[in-house]
Amino acid sequence: MGAELVLPKIESVLQINDEVLINQSGLHSDAWASPSARKFARQFGVDIHQVRGSGQRGRVTKEDIEQFIKSSMLARKNSSAPIAAGISCLDLLPWPKVDFAKFGEVERQARSRIQKVSAANLARNWVMIPAVTYHDDADITDLEEFRSTLNKENQKDDLKLTLLAFLIKAVVAALKRYPTFNSSLDGEELVLKKYFHIGFAVDTKNGLVVPVIRNADQKGIREIAKETAELAILARDGRLKPDQMQGASFTISSLGGIGGTYCAPIVNAPEVAILAVNKSAIKPVWDGSQFIPRLICPLSMSADHRVIDGAIATHFTTYLTQLLGDFRKVML
Repeated sequence: MGAELVLPKIESVLQINDEVLINQSGLHSDAWASPSARKFARQFGVDIHQVRGSGQRGRVTKEDIEQFIKSSMLARKNSSAPIAAGISCLDLLPWPKVDFAKFGEVERQARSRIQKVSAANLARNWVMIPAVTYHDDADITDLEEFRSTLNKENQKDDLKLTLLAFLIKAVVAALKRYPTFNSSLDGEELVLKKYFHIGFAVDTKNGLVVPVIRNADQKGIREIAKETAELAILARDGRLKPDQMQGASFTISSLGGIGGTYCAPIVNAPEVAILAVNKSAIKPVWDGSQFIPRLICPLSMSADHRVIDGAIATHFTTYLTQLLGDFRKVML
């Protein structure tokens, strides 16, 4: 056979609305995408020429790539082929292998077992759950004053009431009013749970772990505060038992002690929602006649849109802010 004619790959650049888009000629010559979208595709090993673009002139956006990944996962799930662990079950390009040492000095560090397990779970959850994050602010000025007063009155007691204990009680009250958030999706059915087991994220030297407060609806603030403190110590010492991290129906990730304003937590399957709480700050709030300083706590809740739509999600976060603003309502 004669020698085959090899055509070089040609790249053309098109300026649209001050954004440089690159088109690589080939089988799918309409694969227009911004450099940031191409970088995102490479991170997940996606051949961008297989993605149908929804942007101007068929431009491939980050959202198109996300949808392609999720569709690929769903297609594999519905096929007869077994689903492998993590994101590797997708028919994607191999993860890029790079000799980083040729660019400069590097140091290799082994990931902990917790980090490896978390990575696989997070990749699966991010790909398979169409989550939407809702943000809101809770005025916890009165609640914080109440909490501080209780701790001063019991300063001889080693037990300190934390904001997390109050958050757990408020979340339970909100879950009772909106039971969909205390459910799991099982095929075409929704499993509504009658128990209230609340998981809370603990930062350890080996990574995040999530102990569970069982039957939080049957426990008082002091009991919850005591149990969260004990479980947090066990978590940081690496002495948590498997059953102490199982069965959660809702999870709270309290980041207030670290900082931050808002975030978008990943839903922890098979749960359908997760709440993240960041650092509170004094902000001016208009009371109708003047601005007054109030302690505002930022809330971020991610919810599975297959189960929870935007309206009910907003109702949930709004009700939760009302409970934290006037904790007496938790008793109703």
